[in-house]
Amino acid sequence: MPSELPLARNVAAKIHSLFPQTGAQSIEQMIDAAFWASLRREEGFTPTISLAHLTPEQSIHPILFDRRIPLDPTSLARLSPAVERPGIHLGVSPENDGRLSVWGAVRALPATCFVLEVVTPGLLVIKQPGDDDTAKFANIAVLEGDQAKFLSTAAPPDSPPIINTLLGLDETAAGLVELAVSMRKHRRGGALLVVPVTHNDWCASIVQPMAYQISAKGIPDVEVIAGLTAVDGATVITGGHKLLAFGAKITRREGAPRIDQVAASELIEGAEVQVVHPSQLGGTRHLSAAQFIQDQCDAVALVASQDGRFTVFSWSPTLDMVQALRVETFLL
Repeated sequence: MPSELPLARNVAAKIHSLFPQTGAQSIEQMIDAAFWASLRREEGFTPTISLAHLTPEQSIHPILFDRRIPLDPTSLARLSPAVERPGIHLGVSPENDGRLSVWGAVRALPATCFVLEVVTPGLLVIKQPGDDDTAKFANIAVLEGDQAKFLSTAAPPDSPPIINTLLGLDETAAGLVELAVSMRKHRRGGALLVVPVTHNDWCASIVQPMAYQISAKGIPDVEVIAGLTAVDGATVITGGHKLLAFGAKITRREGAPRIDQVAASELIEGAEVQVVHPSQLGGTRHLSAAQFIQDQCDAVALVASQDGRFTVFSWSPTLDMVQALRVETFLL
């Protein structure tokens, strides 16, 4: 048996305070088993599993196993191919001796349910179901290796609408959040510029003529727009998701100063704002997106890195500079 994961012990008490109906010991057992299962391979595949702490009586139309299965890394890895599709969770609850075991699988979950998802080897996400029937989940914390990041619940000053939606404060930018998730999934990196519909000033910050300017009036779906962001250059849309261009080359607006600093922070508890040169955030996409927002203060830029990082750039009147907010922990 693998040794107990120190991270599980360190975070169990805090997570228990967020999910008081789930005991700290149960949380610790689930994290420990899921972490070690994530490092295994089953028939050449890395396990992807979602564990939900609830009893069969608390679930709706569950699939019940005839016999419970031990909550251990070997069993979870073997079960993973059957439950790797989104929306399927393994139901976990204590037996008489207090040890957890898997009793079956379930789709619908109560809003107070503690959910632990294995995303990639060594990367776990703690989630909570929404209080409606939309099947949406709120990310609570991300556990990676020996680090735990608890997500922020407060929006920084001058945050664009996508930040409020990520924090669950409103649904104003729900479509943009879907776009961000899809951009991150294709793993090719990409830049998306969201510009006002009321004017074309943004064109002064784009190399002309644009190679892929769009004249059609239709609004493509999320997957189509996200796919276009994989093309070298930036994809440009309006706030209403009307596609204006893709593969656009960003340039400094004539007469505008070259950007030399941004206010960078990650939307997690305890994160501090650091004023840095935009090149410290990533490569050319990050630098050009920051320059674009400095020149076009009423726009928003979303940048996905190939390694999974995701940054939202916007103008902050309070700070009088471009702010760069890391949000990948909300998109897992």
